[in-house]
Order: sequence, then structure tokens, then C-alpha cells
Amino acid sequence: MRNEKLIHALGNCINHCNYCADACLEEDDVKKMATCIRTDKVCAEVCSTLNQVLATNYKNVDGLVKYCIEVCNDCADECSKHEHDHCQECAKACRHCVDACRTYLA
Repeated sequence: MRNEKLIHALGNCINHCNYCADACLEEDDVKKMATCIRTDKVCAEVCSTLNQVLATNYKNVDGLVKYCIEVCNDCADECSKHEHDHCQECAKACRHCVDACRTYLA
């Protein structure tokens, strides 16, 4: 199934983004983490939407996949600015998701 690797990467990204956003709320300076939290939440939503659409075998998904690449790149860039492990792991998951999206489009 062409979607399988991407669906797995999306699920992993969703989990890392949700965990990162939650962990950011526990940091001492939560205001400093606001952009990270917001970006994590949006990334998880976009990945979740793409995940659900792919599961339907709907064919016209390339635009959504390209948007997912943009949002995952934004999230990876934001998370990589913070040295917390949860942010670094999230950035890694987002980059892996970008790679899976690009492979899907190829």
C-alpha cells in the first residue's frame, strides 16, 4: 500500500507534536514556549487530517500533502530552537514526516 509509510510517519508526528505541546506547558517559562505549543498543535491537526484523508483512498491529496510538508517544516524549525529533549524529538519526527511526504509525492 502506497500510503502505509506516510500513514505511519504521520501518526508518529502527531504523537510527538501532542507530547511536545503538553511538555512545553510544564516548562518554567511557558510564555517563551507559546509559539512552539501553537505550532505543535497545528502540525498535529494537519497531520491528523491528512492521515484520515489517506485512509479513505481519496485520490486528490497532493495539495494537502504539500501543505503538510510546509507545516511540518515550520514545526521542525520552531522545535529545533529549543534545547528540551521533547522539542528535539518532535523536530526529528516532523523532519521524518516531511521525508515521507516527499517520498509519497515522488
